[in-house]
Amino acid sequence: MTKPFSAAPLVWGHGPAVFEMFLEPTCPFSVKSFNKLDELLEKAGPDRITVKLRLQSQPWHMFSGVIVRAILAASCLPDGKEAAKKVMKAVADHREEFEFEKHSAGPNMDTTPAQIIARIEAYAGLKLAAAFSVPELQTEVKWHAKYARQNGIHVSPTFMVNGLIEPKLSSGDAVEDWIAKLPV
Repeated sequence: MTKPFSAAPLVWGHGPAVFEMFLEPTCPFSVKSFNKLDELLEKAGPDRITVKLRLQSQPWHMFSGVIVRAILAASCLPDGKEAAKKVMKAVADHREEFEFEKHSAGPNMDTTPAQIIARIEAYAGLKLAAAFSVPELQTEVKWHAKYARQNGIHVSPTFMVNGLIEPKLSSGDAVEDWIAKLPV
C-alpha cells in the first residue's frame, strides 16, 4: 500500500499571533526575509507567534514555478516542512544559479527544469524528482497561488499579521520591527 499524498504545511511556531510571509524563492528581497525566519521565531517566541510561509510564484523570475513546485515536493517527504525549508535555504544560498540575468539572459537560458531540480537536489541533499512528478502536487501549488490572489497579494515579499496585509513591513526591517507589529 502506498502512502497517500500529503504536503506538510509550511508553519513554524504555535502562538496566537499569525505572521504570514509571501515569498518568491529567487527574489533577493524574499531571500532576505526568509533568512530572518529562525531569528523571528527565536525572538518572538514560538508560544507567541505562528509563522506561515506562503510561496508566491512570479513570472519574471523565470524558474519560479519549477522552484515553488520543488519546495512543495520537499514538503511531501518524510521530514515535511523541514525538508521544504532545506530546499528554500539551498535556493537562497545559491540564488544566482536559479535566476536569469536581468530576468531574461545568462547561462540559465540553456538550463532545463530537470537540471534545476537536479541542482536543488545536490544543494539540499534531498531526492525531489519523484515527489515533484506526483500529479496531486498541483493542488498544493494552486492553493498557494489562489490564497495569495484572494488576499490581494501580487508581489513578494508581502507580510500579513493576523490576516491583514502590513504594507509598511519590508525585508529591510529588523526582526524587532516585525515583532512590534504583533498584537500584545
